[in-house]
Amino acid sequence: MVNPRNIITCLILSLAALAASALDTSTAILNPDFRTLRTELEGAFLLPPVARLGTSDRIIISFDEIGDDYSRLRYRLIHCNADWQPSRLLESEYLKGFNEAEIEDFAFSSNTYVHYVNYRIAIPSDDMQPIVSGNYLLQVFPADDPDDIILQTRFSLSEGAVAVGGTASGRTDKGFNTSFQQVDFAIDASGFNIGNPYQDLAITVTQNNSPDTERTVSHPIRVAGKEIVFEHNPDLVFDASNEFRRFETVRVDYPGMRVDSVTWGGTNWHAWLAEDFPRGDSDYVYDSTQRGRFMIDEFNATDPDLGADYVTVHFTLDTPEIIDGDIYLDGDLTLHSRDSRYKMQYDRSRGLYTLQLPLKQGSYNYQYVAVPKGRKGKGTSSPVEGDKFETINEYLVKVFHRPPGSRGDRLIGASTILSTP
Repeated sequence: MVNPRNIITCLILSLAALAASALDTSTAILNPDFRTLRTELEGAFLLPPVARLGTSDRIIISFDEIGDDYSRLRYRLIHCNADWQPSRLLESEYLKGFNEAEIEDFAFSSNTYVHYVNYRIAIPSDDMQPIVSGNYLLQVFPADDPDDIILQTRFSLSEGAVAVGGTASGRTDKGFNTSFQQVDFAIDASGFNIGNPYQDLAITVTQNNSPDTERTVSHPIRVAGKEIVFEHNPDLVFDASNEFRRFETVRVDYPGMRVDSVTWGGTNWHAWLAEDFPRGDSDYVYDSTQRGRFMIDEFNATDPDLGADYVTVHFTLDTPEIIDGDIYLDGDLTLHSRDSRYKMQYDRSRGLYTLQLPLKQGSYNYQYVAVPKGRKGKGTSSPVEGDKFETINEYLVKVFHRPPGSRGDRLIGASTILSTP
């Protein structure tokens, strides 16, 4: 007779092994010689990296390698489910052609103190043509070592088969105009046969492109014909956060926005930002931001991707030390990563946090997030930035179809919702 305890033990070990084998698919730069990774929908800077499959839409990935010589680099794609783990589709099922191509679009920086090579990838291309919707992870590696991942980034391809409309505001199930925002939305599936809307869908909602905020819901509150409604869902109540902070290093001959001073450091320029302070107890102040994004720019360059220089930016945050947590710089400029490169260091002699980071000239958004001490888990901006219901946040809603027996989640619709006061 089989011992039930042995069965339970085997099940626990199997689940633990499965969790341990989960692939880290976060957007990341894994080689310090590479910087400024951007993943954008071509021609749509203020939209998330989601392209329409079968249209002229393209996803553009660009990055720099510091130095005077270029490297022979290749890339590949991995099809992922809604949870960003690889699907069970074969490469031949989600790609036309071979799943490996060389990066041939590159150029050297011009008239910069810090020399670099700028690389560019377009998806789809003649070499790489996805034929299935869904989440995708692009990995870059040396041509002679496909196991050495230099960097990786996420993007999505949508079928546009269903429409999504909704609202985000301070009117929430946790209170009216307090420190939260709630997202309510409806899916119009009149042009697509979903099957069972209560079982065959997975919807992700992400605030300002930050993986820390991503939520997944699957059970609508009601279905009326072809309209699938998600309202009053406690999983769709978000901390309201605050408008992103901003600065500009477009020029080095005089300080730009929120730059106190610019100095020459012997090998490159340094920009010293105005001191930052916690904003939790301050009144909300409207600001038209890029919702966490950054734009490369140099006032005198014909092509900023090649003419913008690298400036060492100095951040200071004047706040008491958080004993049980760490503070990280956050935004697209850090890829929303909890890497030690982006961790603020507390200077006890000055009573404030500091960080210096080499960043390409441009216009930047950023904020500060707190993470429990010793962890690399999810962070929250609430302790430093506060939560203001009036904040203009961007919520990306992606609708995945996963009927019984499917081996990969299809992205059948996506939409961006901006919060309103």
